[in-house]
Amino acid sequence: MMPQTRILQVGIDSEPDVVAVRQRARQISALLGFGAQDQVRIATAVSEVARCASSRLARGRAVFALDSSGNQQQLVVTIRADGDPVRATELASGIESESPQSQLNNAVATAHRLMDECSVQGSPEHGLHVLMLKALGPRQHIDRDRLLQLGGELAASPVQNTVAEMQQQNRELAMALAELRDRQEDLISLTHELEDTNRGVVALYAEVEEKAERLRKADEMKSRFLSNTSHELRTPLSSIRALSKLLLDRMDGELTVEQERQVQFIATAASDLSELVNDLLDLAKIEAGKVELTVAPLDVANLFSALKGMLRPLAHHEHVELVFVMPPPGPLLLSDEGMVAQILRNFISNALKFTEHGQICVELRANDSPDHVTFAVSDTGIGISSDNLLLIFEEFSQIEHPLQRQVKGTGLGLPLCRKLATLLGGSVDVESISGKGSTFFLHLPRTAPAPAPDA
Repeated sequence: MMPQTRILQVGIDSEPDVVAVRQRARQISALLGFGAQDQVRIATAVSEVARCASSRLARGRAVFALDSSGNQQQLVVTIRADGDPVRATELASGIESESPQSQLNNAVATAHRLMDECSVQGSPEHGLHVLMLKALGPRQHIDRDRLLQLGGELAASPVQNTVAEMQQQNRELAMALAELRDRQEDLISLTHELEDTNRGVVALYAEVEEKAERLRKADEMKSRFLSNTSHELRTPLSSIRALSKLLLDRMDGELTVEQERQVQFIATAASDLSELVNDLLDLAKIEAGKVELTVAPLDVANLFSALKGMLRPLAHHEHVELVFVMPPPGPLLLSDEGMVAQILRNFISNALKFTEHGQICVELRANDSPDHVTFAVSDTGIGISSDNLLLIFEEFSQIEHPLQRQVKGTGLGLPLCRKLATLLGGSVDVESISGKGSTFFLHLPRTAPAPAPDA
């Protein structure tokens, strides 16, 4: 057992002794610096166990001590009692209404709730040893001198009679009831406050729902407008492009140099507008949930060959080399080939526009996950500053640069790529240094997600 300094020992042989033990427990806890509530807890726990020892056993005693061996001092209360054969015989014959073990269990349960620790050895028939601990506050410390002074104060404090103890317990009960009433009032006030807050949250939620519904309708109207407008523009734009081609092919006779230049302007403008209309239609379809995936085995080598033949003639600068690093033949993933080709075509087209010299490399790179693949399109072009890396994926956003004015774009290609990649279960990102080039990545799962069933 840990070294302890005894403060007081009190005998427990009768009910008045239980009252005395309770009073001493309250006095000692007060002198040790415990608060009023802890004083009541200690006195109640000690008296409950002491009553068990007094009513069921013989030669009971309560020892109060101070344990200073740990980091924090503790009040140690030990209640011991010897077995009483006469009382045990009375218990066996049924004279007592409550079993000693049941009384002990109730007393110990009370001590467990009120004290920091409580341990029991023995039984009411064969003797009892109950140890209870209550730690002093972290700022409280009782030295040897204070212990001696405490013993003197206890000696000078007489034990009051039973009536006085009952009056003290009544005062403690009244204080507990007053505190309980205050807590109940606080709880009622808090409940009213929570009800008000809840009503505010419900109102706010309704407002958010209303705004979300308005945004959904506005988004739906925007998609419908874009779709209808794009369809209306497609036919005249196709006619303009066809007529421009007829004129440039000299189907109706020769053109002057100035006429050819003007017709070329018309053809270029019509081509740019067609690209814009197509991008708008694609975005409207995605937002309306009208895009369906066609998942099939995709041979990357064949895809690269098709892109190479399609995009090599689009190089604006003769000093730019377009390189495709061919992967091993055979299907590498299950995905929508049209969407993958559209994303890569957009990446390569942008690289061709903004690279004046050097090389553009298209390759399939190793991925950390065996279930994913990564396409990379690298260039040695104008690059993108770190401030604009997120801006380029916003609709209709374009970066100010002298080369940008020469090769105008729609500002919809990269946002469309990001949405298409999301549909395929993947993502796009970019690494770039201004003036040193960019690398655009398309990360895809080897197997595209299955389309969700219609509701």
